[in-house]
Amino acid sequence: MAQVDPYKNFRFRVEIDGITQAGFSECTGFGSTVEVIEYREGGDPNHVHKLPGRVKYPDITLKWGLTDSRELYDWHLAAVNGQVQRKNGSIVLLDDSGQEKVRWNFNNAWPTKWEGPTFAAKGNDVAIETLVITCERLERA
Repeated sequence: MAQVDPYKNFRFRVEIDGITQAGFSECTGFGSTVEVIEYREGGDPNHVHKLPGRVKYPDITLKWGLTDSRELYDWHLAAVNGQVQRKNGSIVLLDDSGQEKVRWNFNNAWPTKWEGPTFAAKGNDVAIETLVITCERLERA
């Protein structure tokens, strides 16, 4: 069987219902955790059962270079104004030719935090915006 090289972490795209934001420079925080509930049975203090508890999904953080596009900021602004708009989306890993190889789908997501760029007169870096979204479920498709 031929060796398969792992995919590169810089070839990805993020899809969010109804938002056509251009490329992202970073996408972090997606995953899941099953809480562990410890249960001691009867009078044996040395034996502890470990049972599965709640499943939790961390917040997803997106970063991108500031452009004229307001779609992600406006999505967050709606939440700030009490009009939470839940959306589904995907994080898609691409191979070297740009073909989709792996997809993670998230559900019922909404923005919880937006950060504007940091400005420095001495620098020449790209102005970066950040959006943190929370979701109710995330799984590899």
